[in-house]
Amino acid sequence: MSAQKPIRERLQRDIPYPVIVAAAWSACLILIAAGLLVVGKVLGRVSMVLIPLAIALLICAMLDPLNRVLHHRARFSRGMAALASEVAFFAVVAAAFTLAIERLTSGFRDLLDGAQKGIAQIIDWLENGPLHLNLPHNSQLLDRLNSLSSGGTESPLFSGAVKVGSTTADFVAGLLICLIATFFFLYQGERIWRFLLYFLPAHSRGPTHEAARRGWVSLGSYARAQLVVAGINAVGIGLGAWALGLPLVIPITVIVYLMSFIPIVGAFLSGFVAVLIAFVDKGFWMAVAMLAVVLIVHFIEANVLHPFLMGHAVSVHPLGVIVAVAAGTYLFGLPGALFAVPLVATLNSSVRYLVGKDPFPELGEGA
Repeated sequence: MSAQKPIRERLQRDIPYPVIVAAAWSACLILIAAGLLVVGKVLGRVSMVLIPLAIALLICAMLDPLNRVLHHRARFSRGMAALASEVAFFAVVAAAFTLAIERLTSGFRDLLDGAQKGIAQIIDWLENGPLHLNLPHNSQLLDRLNSLSSGGTESPLFSGAVKVGSTTADFVAGLLICLIATFFFLYQGERIWRFLLYFLPAHSRGPTHEAARRGWVSLGSYARAQLVVAGINAVGIGLGAWALGLPLVIPITVIVYLMSFIPIVGAFLSGFVAVLIAFVDKGFWMAVAMLAVVLIVHFIEANVLHPFLMGHAVSVHPLGVIVAVAAGTYLFGLPGALFAVPLVATLNSSVRYLVGKDPFPELGEGA
């Protein structure tokens, strides 16, 4: 011990104290980053199970008020209330998808023909317009479109269908997991949560339970508010497309509705689809008009609907939303973008309770 003391004193004398602190923090950050990397790898391996479970949890947060009304006021049993809530939700989703796919398939060939004509006009303008560009390979685009619209087993559409068919088993398995998990989350969610609490030390169960209650309120508020915001977004852009006389109005509306659940990224992609369809079918100026409709709808959403509907239940700073969506998209792709903001909103309320800043004091302290 006495031999180590001069060494320690010499190190403290030769190495500045800020450098020692920085080295200690760097070691801690490296260990944390390594742990997060391992967790991310594990989550990626079991994503086929985790993603359906996460979707089921989000759906359960949406349907929780309906489930409680059916159980407490309509006198349904817990199982019947959970089953009725789930069947009603998925029936609406299935009807919307069926209608959208039917309209999309009926108008897809006309849209491809319009795309072929539109690209031909663009190429003609580039070659014979003021730019006078020389495009020796301009026929490749037209050949590509012709191959898309032509039938046969060599068609890219056919090969794409084969690839989609190869993932059908994964999709069906994920859908079954989501359906079963949604039912049991609605039916026995409290029992499942209390079972998970038993894995924690006894002195941590109470604070963890109260923090989770706050997070659950934020998650439900976010899910239901996003449901309304997505509906208003879809109706606004769908009415704009209908007023401009665009084809595929119902598929556009459904795409906008679904993509609106992904903050920032979804709004950009769904708006791009609507503008692209307007450009292909009606030309440049109609695309500009559709772009104006998209910008107006999203401006109203960002500045009126979100602050009014979200309120303090989902009080995440806009910069936090951007960082969360960017990080989630980079790490986990589309699922990361979808679940980034709900996760951050839930953690925000839970952590605020644990540090003594209860976001929902009206909830009190539950058993």
